[in-house]
Amino acid sequence: MKGKNGSGGLVLEIQAPFRNVKRGESVAINGACLTVETVKRGGFTVRAVDTTLDRTLFGEYAAGRKVNLERAVRAGEPLGGHLVQGHVDGVATVEYVRQRGDAVLVGLLVSAEVREVCIPKGSITVDGVSLTVDDLPGGAVVQVSLIPFTREHTTLGALEPGARVHVEGDVIGKYVRQLCRSER
Repeated sequence: MKGKNGSGGLVLEIQAPFRNVKRGESVAINGACLTVETVKRGGFTVRAVDTTLDRTLFGEYAAGRKVNLERAVRAGEPLGGHLVQGHVDGVATVEYVRQRGDAVLVGLLVSAEVREVCIPKGSITVDGVSLTVDDLPGGAVVQVSLIPFTREHTTLGALEPGARVHVEGDVIGKYVRQLCRSER
């Protein structure tokens, strides 16, 4: 990934092996759904507008940073995971990284808004990677477990304490929370 200031936000140049990317297509970059502006050989550009920059870490990213990319699921395609919108709810800080057998446990310090919609075995998205909540050990910490495949094929294998990441809370939890607030 490489960024440059454009009029109105930040233009991100993404290198990706995707085929048939089209202008106007939505692609999630580290969990934030952005629109393809231009298609180039071996990649594309997107623009992170000021609102996106206020909610994400994109303004802090250095050229060459590796990011997780996800194209939108098209209607009629199999849905093989959690429901993810590509709307970053906030930034979390990695509290700890611990080995447990062949998995790695990662504790994330999240905002109260994100923590409120998390339940064990529910979902949380970390830098665009949808994960199952392993545990809620207390306070504002949400624990996930990274399997070897996830560590090897995403940027999450390099997480260390103190790292900051984008998070998206469980979309079903957000709807339940809103419905419960509406009942009051």
